[in-house]
Amino acid sequence: MKYRRFGRTELEMPVFSCGGMRYQHKWQDVPEDEIPEENQRNLEATIKRSLEVGINHIETARGYGTSEMQLGKVLPKIPREKLIVQTKVSPKEDPKEFRLQFNQSLNFLQLDYVDLLGLHGINTDEILDYCIRPGGCLDEARKLQEQGKVRFIGFSTHGPTDVIKKTIETDCFDYVNLHWYYINQANWPAIEAAKKHDMGVFIISPSDKGGKLYEPPEKLVELCQPLSPMVFNNLFCLSHPEVHTLSLGAARPTDFDEHLKTLSLLDDPQPILKPIITRLEKEAIKILGENWVQTWKQGLPKHQETPGNINIKTILWLRNLALAYDMIEYSKMRYSLLGNGGHWFPGKKAENVNELDLSKCLVNSPHREKIPNLLAEADSLLGGQSVQRLSQS
Repeated sequence: MKYRRFGRTELEMPVFSCGGMRYQHKWQDVPEDEIPEENQRNLEATIKRSLEVGINHIETARGYGTSEMQLGKVLPKIPREKLIVQTKVSPKEDPKEFRLQFNQSLNFLQLDYVDLLGLHGINTDEILDYCIRPGGCLDEARKLQEQGKVRFIGFSTHGPTDVIKKTIETDCFDYVNLHWYYINQANWPAIEAAKKHDMGVFIISPSDKGGKLYEPPEKLVELCQPLSPMVFNNLFCLSHPEVHTLSLGAARPTDFDEHLKTLSLLDDPQPILKPIITRLEKEAIKILGENWVQTWKQGLPKHQETPGNINIKTILWLRNLALAYDMIEYSKMRYSLLGNGGHWFPGKKAENVNELDLSKCLVNSPHREKIPNLLAEADSLLGGQSVQRLSQS
């Protein structure tokens, strides 16, 4: 395993982290005696394998159902100094509720402290305010820190880049968990801001939200040769020293194996990365057109500014991926969340786009004339039954 300094925490962080949202029994709390022995054995074997390969950062959240309770049967048996444990608690309007949630986390984990506490889901200005206003959740987290129950405080986010940057620039947080990977590099300005503030940078779900890369389409497999799409994406992310660790979201012990192939390439990644990136870029231009590839994002409104609350940018992005790389299943999965993802995946589908007048909100787009038809095309290609976020299902 390779390790990187996790910003001002000074923790030696493995470049891969064992994210805890895939191996738990349920997304809701249940009595301990309802957890199947087979599921618990699998979780314990996954943690054992994680430590065997040098991944000592175990990451979970209060919102991950039985994950903390199940980890609490494993982690106390491991020498505490060998672990970096992170949990995350969602900010609340009432900071007392935030503290109660954290106490529940610590009780389930059966630990005296966590190394990293993330304020989970600073996705909007309102939630940021819950955190940083006097007497808010951040003040509660600081009290926990003073009591020795928390070593370092960070935040996780699925929000827009401007909210992430605003949160970073408060200089109140030691690290950030955010989305950034090859198919979605929009948050790079936030990573640059994190570097200026010497914050740790943890990439959320690069193999799942980064493209469902454990089930890649054949076209993407061919374009990423001689690497698998998963290893390519890992290497792309970790070739940037500003990035410190990638969450693997392991569901079983064997889920680490493919990722470990990345390690031998980290010392000199560019010779193998550059030809793959060139192929991916050329294929996008071949399918979508050079002008579109270079300018499609320009002048697009936020979903709050769009009739019907349509998330135009996200829908066009998913259309691009489906057409250029045959990432249809991934794009369908993400598209189906629109209208049902709350502030975690905001905005709505384009299913009624033909009934709406988008001319005013698209006035600054060079593609304003054709975008309504492209949105209708995307809805036809990707539309289907809506699904909930995993934590709501």
